[in-house]
Amino acid sequence: MPETDLPLLIETAKEAGALALTYWKKAPEAWDKGDGAGPVSEADLAVNALLEERLRGARPDYGWLSEESTDDPARLEARSTFIVDPIDGTRAFLAHDGGFAHALAVVRDGAVVAGVVHLPVHDLTYSATIDGPACLNGEPLRPGTQEALTGATVLTSKLSDNPSFWRHAQPDYHRHFRSSLAWRLCLVAEGRFDATISLRPAWEWDIAAASLIAQRAGLLATDRNGRALRFNRSPPQSSGLVVANPTLHEKFIENLAFWPD
Repeated sequence: MPETDLPLLIETAKEAGALALTYWKKAPEAWDKGDGAGPVSEADLAVNALLEERLRGARPDYGWLSEESTDDPARLEARSTFIVDPIDGTRAFLAHDGGFAHALAVVRDGAVVAGVVHLPVHDLTYSATIDGPACLNGEPLRPGTQEALTGATVLTSKLSDNPSFWRHAQPDYHRHFRSSLAWRLCLVAEGRFDATISLRPAWEWDIAAASLIAQRAGLLATDRNGRALRFNRSPPQSSGLVVANPTLHEKFIENLAFWPD
């Protein structure tokens, strides 16, 4: 159940953070995955092994989906599945930037029921269950109330500047960036930014935990066409991402060009 899974996720995420810090700023071996998948390091693999040992050891009947594990189709038949990103923001990690996170979620019947995003360098632990509040270090989160696209602070990449993604002219918002996609969602839930959008396919391990945190904080988190997010799918991707308060979210969806599947 979510209320019993959450303590397990929090404890394991903090243990993962402690392990990651033993590699941080110590030149861990790293290499590129190829095919545009970005870098991976020995720290990513060590954290992945720890997460799998702790989480699957505690819940052996749960499925498993991780960025750093070979995908096992058996997860599609499991009612409950762990979806994790051992180090979300590996580029930041390797650049000695503390903006990397451990993202851990439990998905049941396609919906996230418990999620944790932990940033060990900053001592930040975001968490939520499907029937509880979204919290940062145990305190409830309160997102912002910006309703206009003009002047909104938006966490996104330069890709969003491409005019082909917009029905009309690109809105005059202020673009910001963080390497960890999971943290971007949490920063919006925290009210430090007004929205985050991703106009490319989003991997489930990047967004599962944080999407629940955003939703339980009162935000809408959908794909770029405004459709509900579903998890533990094949392939494990959503058609982009839009996260904002309901009014601002609606304006993004109205202005974004439709993305056919």
